[in-house]
Amino acid sequence: MAKRDYYEILEVSKNASADEIKKAYRKMAIKFHPDKNPNNKEAEEKFKEAAEAYEILSDAQKKQRYDQYGHAGVGGASGGGYGGGGMNMDDIFSQFGDIFGGGGGFGDFFGGSQGGRGGRTRANVGSNIRIKLKLNFSDIKNGVEKKIKYKKQVVAKGVTFKDCTTCRGSGQVARVTNTFLGQMQTVTACPSCGGSGKIINNRPAGASEQGLVYEEIETTIKIPAGVQEGMQLSINGKGNAAPGGIDGDLLILIEEEQHAELIRQDQHVIYNLVVSVSDAILGNTVEVPTIDGKAKITVEPGTQSGKVLRLRGKGFPEVNGYNTGDQLIQIHIWIPKKVSSEETEMLKKLNESEHFSPKNAKKDKGFFDKMKDWF
Repeated sequence: MAKRDYYEILEVSKNASADEIKKAYRKMAIKFHPDKNPNNKEAEEKFKEAAEAYEILSDAQKKQRYDQYGHAGVGGASGGGYGGGGMNMDDIFSQFGDIFGGGGGFGDFFGGSQGGRGGRTRANVGSNIRIKLKLNFSDIKNGVEKKIKYKKQVVAKGVTFKDCTTCRGSGQVARVTNTFLGQMQTVTACPSCGGSGKIINNRPAGASEQGLVYEEIETTIKIPAGVQEGMQLSINGKGNAAPGGIDGDLLILIEEEQHAELIRQDQHVIYNLVVSVSDAILGNTVEVPTIDGKAKITVEPGTQSGKVLRLRGKGFPEVNGYNTGDQLIQIHIWIPKKVSSEETEMLKKLNESEHFSPKNAKKDKGFFDKMKDWF
């Protein structure tokens, strides 16, 4: 199952302040707290999910990586690993003690206040747009700017708005409910205007009920070096419009085009080089493909099948780091399936030589052991 957007979980916009994020998490944690929802597995999972979102969004560096690269930018999950229950309730209470008033109990959680009172609802935000972008190995290694076209919803020309009659332009509605702790006032986004405080007053022909029309957009996006298959980049404000609110985001899903000869292994590139028996025995200089062109390497005399050579820095850079991978070249010796009678006689004579005896072959490392050494 795909992981939910952290901002969606906490019901805040990407422009929310640290204080707003904290208040939003507190609200979610109150709603799904285990003391309030005993023996409720679904509420427990939502409680952990909110903790995971807060753990990322409350940390400035993690939040920046998440805003740019999505879940892939923070390791595909949180640093603490809540999502599948990696941390238990005690861990959450311990790490976010300031949220729970120190004790972690439900009574302390309200801090003597009326719980949901105060705090502003999130702004009306347009929906996100997701597109796939294919990149070749050169694009990924060096970074690239791509000009793309896509359709998004924009506010139609001639649309006018007026204050919402339900919330009187505030974007919020208050509701008082009775709980076992007494009355609790909660403030939520107005259901009539979606929290924007505005409703449509004049809608041109062809526009939706929200006053939106589709428009083709052309924009240039910058892809950083080192991205990987499945990574998602986020561009703020390039998504669908929201009447009276802010535009959603454009989400770019990275797809890698397969290379004709090279194989990617994390930051490294692997190439399988096939050489003749004579080249393996006598040695030779051969040309091999790289991401950016060609390179010459030396096959030393007596090279064994399975040997791995390395071209430093010929792999991919880390998208969030300073290291660059290597190109690893595995040697394969080509054995002919058919030989002439003359060649057969030559091989028989060679087979009688002590230099052609495989008596020391068992001492050589296998391919996977050699690859482990390199990695």
